[in-house]
Amino acid sequence: MATMRTLRVEEFKKPVIIRTVDIPEIGDDDALVRVTASGICRTDWHLWNGDWSWVGLKLPMPTTLGHEIGGVVEKVGSRVKGIPTGTRVTVPFNFACGHCPYCKIGSQNLCDEATWPFLEEGSGGWAEYVRVPNAMLNCIPLPDSVTELDAAALGCRYMTAYRAVAARGDVRGGQTVAVVGLGGVGLAAVEIATALGAQVIGIDRRPEQLKAAKALGAVATINNEGLDPLQTADKVRAENGGLGVHVSIDAVGTNPVTLTALESLRKGGRLTTVGLTSEEDHGQLTIPIDRMVFNEWSLVGSLGNPQPAYATLLSMIEAGRLNPSRHVSEQVALEDVQSVMDRMPKFETHGYVVITKFQ
Repeated sequence: MATMRTLRVEEFKKPVIIRTVDIPEIGDDDALVRVTASGICRTDWHLWNGDWSWVGLKLPMPTTLGHEIGGVVEKVGSRVKGIPTGTRVTVPFNFACGHCPYCKIGSQNLCDEATWPFLEEGSGGWAEYVRVPNAMLNCIPLPDSVTELDAAALGCRYMTAYRAVAARGDVRGGQTVAVVGLGGVGLAAVEIATALGAQVIGIDRRPEQLKAAKALGAVATINNEGLDPLQTADKVRAENGGLGVHVSIDAVGTNPVTLTALESLRKGGRLTTVGLTSEEDHGQLTIPIDRMVFNEWSLVGSLGNPQPAYATLLSMIEAGRLNPSRHVSEQVALEDVQSVMDRMPKFETHGYVVITKFQ
């Protein structure tokens, strides 16, 4: 059989290793995609650390990480229609089944039988080729003007931000939005909310991230270094005519960030959270429920982006209203991935780092 290079996690928190393995075989409903761009996401770093066992996520060993995939269809199974070889695609990070109750109503991101690329042998994106199951649903063709680098940038962080802002946050023109945590998801949320006509306030403790938020359209930024959630919320109101914002985006998932996002709301405001906790919080945060009642605040979660919603997102990119690849700060080789992972604990990566060299 033909072989490929892949980057393996063989032990938690141990250096990833390049291995030569067989190119995945595909079934009748699958596609084989040649990967041309694959993101290195903080989610991958969390998985490499062994996080999220408290929600039942058990990473198989060895495994290949990578779930932000852009590539070209090389081969399809006998039952796959409408995705000929040569089609350039992006691949959602949740492989949906297509037949459960949630898939039937277009909520494939909540699929009862969903699986992630790193849980499926031969499907992790840090490899030359991936097997995409149920390809007619899980391969999203790209318009001519959308590159495979765009597709990798879309992968997890950008499309997650899109759903959090546009669907779950229901952000509209003229509203005010606070984005707390200006990492990959947060900066994408700034750009997307601005494109939808909102006035965005970006909040972070890193000056370079605040500068990036301004470049993406934020009307104001707040450095919250040394500030507690209430103090930061006071600064939000000072920037917003004495009022809180209509919508807050929690793009981190730690207790201080979630509380900052919540306290920054005006009465009747809505917090959308996409952040996931780490070892420090084990999935448990403290919420001031009485204040939520008195202020009629809403809190909603947001997970990924369902497959049908890609059409609108891709049309905004085609029209030039959004530009995911502008977030790509580095293009690296498979050999460079461990050094990127080593920089993540201190948030020393900026923008999206994408693997584009696989040989």
